[in-house]
Amino acid sequence: MSDGILAEFDSPRAWRMVAAAFLSMFTTYGIAYSFGAFFKPMLNEFGANLAGTAVVFSLTVFLWSMLGPLSGHLSDRLGPRRVMIGGAIVFGAGLIVTAHVHRLWLAYLSYGAGVGVGVACSYVPAVSVVGGWFMRRRTMALGVAVAGIGCGTVCVAPIAAALIDRFGWRTTYEIFGLVGTVMIIAAGAMVERAPVHAEASQFDLRSMIATPAFGWLYISTMLISVALFVPFVYLPAFARGEGASRIAAAVLVSLIGGSSVAGRLGLGALGDRVGVVRLYQLSFVALALSYGIWLVAHSYGTLVIFTIVMGTGYGGYVALGPAVAAHIFGTRRLGTMLGTLYTSNGLGALVGPPLAGMIIDRTGSYRWAIAFAFAAAGLSFAALVPLTRLVPAEASTASAVAPVGDPT
Repeated sequence: MSDGILAEFDSPRAWRMVAAAFLSMFTTYGIAYSFGAFFKPMLNEFGANLAGTAVVFSLTVFLWSMLGPLSGHLSDRLGPRRVMIGGAIVFGAGLIVTAHVHRLWLAYLSYGAGVGVGVACSYVPAVSVVGGWFMRRRTMALGVAVAGIGCGTVCVAPIAAALIDRFGWRTTYEIFGLVGTVMIIAAGAMVERAPVHAEASQFDLRSMIATPAFGWLYISTMLISVALFVPFVYLPAFARGEGASRIAAAVLVSLIGGSSVAGRLGLGALGDRVGVVRLYQLSFVALALSYGIWLVAHSYGTLVIFTIVMGTGYGGYVALGPAVAAHIFGTRRLGTMLGTLYTSNGLGALVGPPLAGMIIDRTGSYRWAIAFAFAAAGLSFAALVPLTRLVPAEASTASAVAPVGDPT
């Protein structure tokens, strides 16, 4: 590799990719995770039940996770710019169409497909671009980029609530569709292929999937996703049952988003010094412990502690996941690999909240559902333990730019 190419890594140009990824994820995830503000108005207007309305969001998460391999592959083949801009158009169109539907099942199609495709075309291409532009400070750069998810979660939901109060949920989705499209297109216009990209080497996806390291990563990610969405769905209702006001209960979800930003930035920066695999495992420990705190919580203060610990672990999991994958498998065809790995998120999200709801219905108590999430989080950490002996030493300059076993 020439000195000129090496100079491009970790450069100001590389940090421009971080800014683009942050903007893209701030927009897509901020709008997607503001769905809670639209939930009750849509439920009332369509006359649907809670489960039927919740499917709009669950289906969207499932779709963006399942479409990750396709968006990653297209990003590797066509370049991230085309994929992100194309996704921006679909994202905006989906929101605008949703603003005009008069049947809930049509919202499954318009919102699920539109936002699902938009997020899939944003996240995987963006993180793979950032991962490919950095060597020495990759973990920190990825932490800053994915902090856009947490910042969007904190900022966009209150904006959505204010706009709904003033204009209604339909007009708000029209506004989000137009503004979101412009912002994601702007982010897409900024991104460029990394100096060393997928077409420079052979990449055998089947061989990678067959490795024990990938298997344990996949299982762990699926299990943590089973637990991860449970508090986003049920924490406010649990807090209300413990005596919290409606506003105080809603604030808890925002605290998760805010704490996740600290986790993404702090643990992302620390990963370059301590080692990404070890920190990734510690993030899962924090997540498991947080559900233990929630299980025994009987006061609002304890719930605040839960959200801080859970948000920090969640932020570390999101920030360090791409860095761990790049460390183990290299950065070539990183988009394809991450997209394949993150299908596990969709499977977990599809199982976790509905199963927790069934437990609540059967037992009449949130505690058993929390215990279920606690067990899933604990098992997700257990699945990561074998990585310590399966992966190479923490990434050096050589391993940061080429897959393990690649001769270049």
